[in-house]
Amino acid sequence: MRSPQDTLPRSRSLRLFSCAVIGAGIALSGCSVFKPNTIQRGSLVEEDDYKKLKVGETTRSDVMDALGSPTGRATFDDNTWLYMSMKQVMVPISFPRVRKQDMVVLTFDQDGILRNLRTLHKDDARYVSMAPGKTPTPGTKINIMQQILGNVGRYNPLSQMSSTYGGSTGPMNSMNGGPGHGGSGNSLP
Repeated sequence: MRSPQDTLPRSRSLRLFSCAVIGAGIALSGCSVFKPNTIQRGSLVEEDDYKKLKVGETTRSDVMDALGSPTGRATFDDNTWLYMSMKQVMVPISFPRVRKQDMVVLTFDQDGILRNLRTLHKDDARYVSMAPGKTPTPGTKINIMQQILGNVGRYNPLSQMSSTYGGSTGPMNSMNGGPGHGGSGNSLP
């Protein structure tokens, strides 16, 4: 027969083994959290798809059949179609990075015949910096008199009372709590 002292080391080693297995499982499950995730955005247009298009022969309906509807159109020209595609890598604890970026620009004439086909890649991009300074927004600067007069009527001590003198509708039986409107909006023009 075994003594209680013989089972003590065995149960301790079983606990250590169980903790090691659980710890390894947790550690390995966390590895997928730190794996970069690739995201496809825009139209998935392959080079084989747009190489079939022939300048001077292909019509808009042929392009729709081959590539689908465009991602966008030029702002002031309905005859310029844009097919944009981007592969972005989401890296944990970092900003997303653009791995691949392509654009196919198709220009049609008034009859709907393809006249120009251009492909642009990530290297063709022009990076634009933000303009320094601020754009003033009218109505955001108020003086001390507007601040004082803007708060007149917003405090309504009777709105906290129930029954006769207001309750939830205020003393004037309006649904917005009286003349102060409960602090919503600006009372000055």
